[in-house]
Amino acid sequence: MKPDPYQPLDDYEAELMELEAAGSLKPRPLTPAERLALESAAKRTLTKDKRINIRISQRDLQALRQRANRYGMPYQTLISSVLHRYAAGDLVTREGDSLSVAEP
Repeated sequence: MKPDPYQPLDDYEAELMELEAAGSLKPRPLTPAERLALESAAKRTLTKDKRINIRISQRDLQALRQRANRYGMPYQTLISSVLHRYAAGDLVTREGDSLSVAEP
């Protein structure tokens, strides 16, 4: 996990980053109940049960395909990811109709 370059780390966060870099942090095993809850949440989140059709410009589609190619993913997956992040509130609009990452 990379720190946000716009917000300085507090002492606790800095200590955690140092421990992670040193390899001192080890995850604990999940309990069966935790594993089941996480698997269930992942299935609900990742299930794609609706199909939509949209019309976009050839230029935008080409730009999306190029960007997806750089990330090593299908362009439909990239589009779905952006839409999901926007719907979840992780991307927000600001003046000038551009998108930015939402502040936590």
